[in-house]
Amino acid sequence: MQNDRVRAAVSVGVIFAAFLLLCSTAAAQNDKVKGVINGRNGATMTVQTQDSGNLTVLLTDSTQVLEPEGVFRKKHLAMTALVPGLSVEVQGSYNDQNQLVADRVTFHGSDLKTAQDIQAGVTPTEEQVQQSQKQIQAQEQQIKLQQQQLQAEQQASAEHAAAIVANKAAIAAANKRFGELGDYNILGEVTVLFGNDKVAVEQQYEPQLLQLAQQAKGITGYVIQVKGYASQVGSAALNQKLSTERAENVTNFLEQQGQIPLTNILAPGAMGTSKQVAPDTTAEGQAENRRVVVRILQNKGIAGT
Repeated sequence: MQNDRVRAAVSVGVIFAAFLLLCSTAAAQNDKVKGVINGRNGATMTVQTQDSGNLTVLLTDSTQVLEPEGVFRKKHLAMTALVPGLSVEVQGSYNDQNQLVADRVTFHGSDLKTAQDIQAGVTPTEEQVQQSQKQIQAQEQQIKLQQQQLQAEQQASAEHAAAIVANKAAIAAANKRFGELGDYNILGEVTVLFGNDKVAVEQQYEPQLLQLAQQAKGITGYVIQVKGYASQVGSAALNQKLSTERAENVTNFLEQQGQIPLTNILAPGAMGTSKQVAPDTTAEGQAENRRVVVRILQNKGIAGT
């Protein structure tokens, strides 16, 4: 009888220990953080959080990149969507180096559009920001005058002032995230040209792209930036589409033929007809503007500069 009681007690202890172990494992796999991506170095990215400052997140082949679509559906995206300036929620567990190993990274489509605009260089320039600030100051002065002259419109004026404050904050935040892209050194560059209405990568450029890929693999914490452009011939919508497909085809070549992991490639930038490098009034100039520019980037913190 006494042996039966001992065995029963041991069984209860074992079950309780297993329960605690399962709880501990579940808790370790459910760490969540929210923040803004402010750096990509190879298979790791840095997330700026409100509570803990900069946090290193490790991306693996099993990491899921998700965008919510409704209440129960989520869209699966490639890791190339994880660009500096993107607001994300990361879920995973910490390893021995205090890195958060990401099981899933979730973000909203509107935040991705903002971050991609930053990558494509369509955020406000410093001159535009200063001009916007002058406009804001003029608007504030006008609001004060309206408040003095029209007491009946005080409520509307207060709402207008609040909108101006929000606009200030949005401009400052966008300009800060745009400036963070200047934290990278350019260590290699290849330009791929395309025929009129063409998006396929011509064979003559493949050796240059393969050489760039090989060079990148010898650089610590590298990332590849791909930007597509078009000439001004045709409609704006068509040129935007052409620049997108050209950038995507070069990205696919680097991944498939150059063996560059998606964790090391930023989302392809569709620049459309912006930043023309030659006059579009001649056939030669148009040919130079139909291009994709590929760059090897390294964070200046890693390079020590």
